[in-house]
Amino acid sequence: MKFKKSVENIINLLAKTMLVLLFVLGVGLVYSQPKTHPVITTLNQSVDAEKIFLNPPESAKPGVLWMWMGNNLSKEGITKDLEALKKEGFNRTTMFSLADITTPWAGVIGKSPTPEIVSWTEPWWKLVRFAAEESKRLGMDFGMYNGAGYESSGGTWITPELSMQEICWSQNKVNGNTHVCIQLQQPQVDARGHTPYPIFNGETGLVEIPEVAARKTYYKDITVLVLPATGIVNKNDVINISSKMQTSGQLDWDAPAGEWIIYRFGHTTTGTYIQPAQWKATGLECDKMSARAVSFHMDHIIGEIQKHLGDLIGTGFTHVHFDSYEAGVPSWTPLMREEFLARRGYDLIALLPTFAGRTIGSLEDSLKFMIDFDATIKDLHRDIYFKTLAEKLKAAHLTFLSEPYGGPWRQDEIMPLVKNVMTEFWTHDGKYSPYELEPTVAALRKSGQNLIEAEAFTGDPADSKWDETPAWLKPIGDAAFCEGVNRMVLHRFVQQAFDDRYKPGATMGRWGTHFDRTQTWWKPAQAMVKYWQRCQALLQWGAIAIKSEDDCSFSNIKGEITIKNIHRHQHKTDIYFVANTSRTSGSATCTFKVAGMQPELWNPVTGAIQNLYQFEEQDSNTSFQINFDAAQSFFVVFRKKAARVRLIKRIIFLSLKK
Repeated sequence: MKFKKSVENIINLLAKTMLVLLFVLGVGLVYSQPKTHPVITTLNQSVDAEKIFLNPPESAKPGVLWMWMGNNLSKEGITKDLEALKKEGFNRTTMFSLADITTPWAGVIGKSPTPEIVSWTEPWWKLVRFAAEESKRLGMDFGMYNGAGYESSGGTWITPELSMQEICWSQNKVNGNTHVCIQLQQPQVDARGHTPYPIFNGETGLVEIPEVAARKTYYKDITVLVLPATGIVNKNDVINISSKMQTSGQLDWDAPAGEWIIYRFGHTTTGTYIQPAQWKATGLECDKMSARAVSFHMDHIIGEIQKHLGDLIGTGFTHVHFDSYEAGVPSWTPLMREEFLARRGYDLIALLPTFAGRTIGSLEDSLKFMIDFDATIKDLHRDIYFKTLAEKLKAAHLTFLSEPYGGPWRQDEIMPLVKNVMTEFWTHDGKYSPYELEPTVAALRKSGQNLIEAEAFTGDPADSKWDETPAWLKPIGDAAFCEGVNRMVLHRFVQQAFDDRYKPGATMGRWGTHFDRTQTWWKPAQAMVKYWQRCQALLQWGAIAIKSEDDCSFSNIKGEITIKNIHRHQHKTDIYFVANTSRTSGSATCTFKVAGMQPELWNPVTGAIQNLYQFEEQDSNTSFQINFDAAQSFFVVFRKKAARVRLIKRIIFLSLKK
């Protein structure tokens, strides 16, 4: 056996030596590339991988989240921004109209030269139209968020009645066996709403969770219930006495013997404001479980878009975006009782005291009700919120973009409704830090979607201090590629309204990696953008291959390096993206579950393509060593049969046998 193995090693060495010699002599042993390629339609079709690698299509170019900070905007700055992005290699901007500054919450900068520019007002719309016209001129994709701020869906046009709702109640303890004549107080809630983060309050001048006047003035009754004052209550012992109460709250009721608690249940606005927007553009979040409220919101924003950009829809203006959800979980909507009955098959009224901490029926019954109630909330966000968004945007010929996570819904159910899904990753402590990325990617693959966009390199104040560099960013982005991301939308690029002599210029405050045309490394970073284009072209090509333990493995690792990979496949071609995501150099033996194919190494930094000749085939696997510089990555491609290598080995073997 040892002799046989030695002969085999000699044959392999001779074959590879002859192959290299023949290549040097120009015998043409290396396969030539096809002279013609099919026309590229979409990257899911039969496109030539080499062609799109060397000349990435528009779909492979990254985009940016374009932050318009308050009223600090100008036409000159818009043109310079878009031209700089185009030259750098980007082709899409998604505009967010925010507060003047976020430090870290919505703030205001005084003495603005253009105080008349307020989000979603006429002066602002003129600039939006100009940006759409410039985008059309440059052949770029332009769209925007569905209101002011980035959270979540609402505005000054949302009335308390159409806003997110919560259950509230008041209670009165009474003794029975008498006629009860009592004034039931309207439930009281904290005037400060459920806005998750502080914002600049234009009325007080403070950064705070503002009081919401409607939390004191807007209220609707649901029901009046009475039940024994203590203990677990049988559902049949819950008495509905709504008819006994006048609209003023005056109750007249003949109470049976015993001690009773009267609950007056109603609902009011959660007082949740959109954010972080200019104070004059700040309004309430719409009720996402109400078809009336969601339709009103969508009709308003689409109507405004059509009014100001109608002739540019589809060319200068293409999409509307909904960001990751941070608006909290509502507990009511005007038609909740009807929706719950239709979906769960029983009436919820007698079980409402559960919200007041009472146990109705049994612990199991109360728990089942809360589970059913939560399921109904999830159903309504799917069937009303997301379906309404999708239908209305499609009818208006606008693309629906969304980061559909963080909210009270089942992610895999709403994913197919979104045309372009975005996930996100952060740069926490200088490392790749995904946020809801894995479940989003899994849900996308489940629904058969190929394009996986990501809000990329989002940074918190500790990580975004103008000391980020392309070298620092590269392994973070490579890790996201290995997790399935195949189009980056950078967080963030700020609209630079002022003269170029003011550097570093406007920022989003303390948030986000500083991808701005005022960055010191903006121009040389064009090489990094080209790298992303090449990577994204191949990572959108074909289909994702299902990972198995032996699909791709690494051994004989030298140096403190971390290697990640992802595999795409189409027809008889396999493409592996292999990345050293550490910032140190090293090497590893890389083994791929491929046999009989010629391995090629494609360098996405330089665009160079080369055949690899030093490789081993064993047990239907192909192995070879790759030397990695710090944060270096490659594509390993198998697309041609290694027939001539095997032929040489066969000739040598027969010669030795003679």
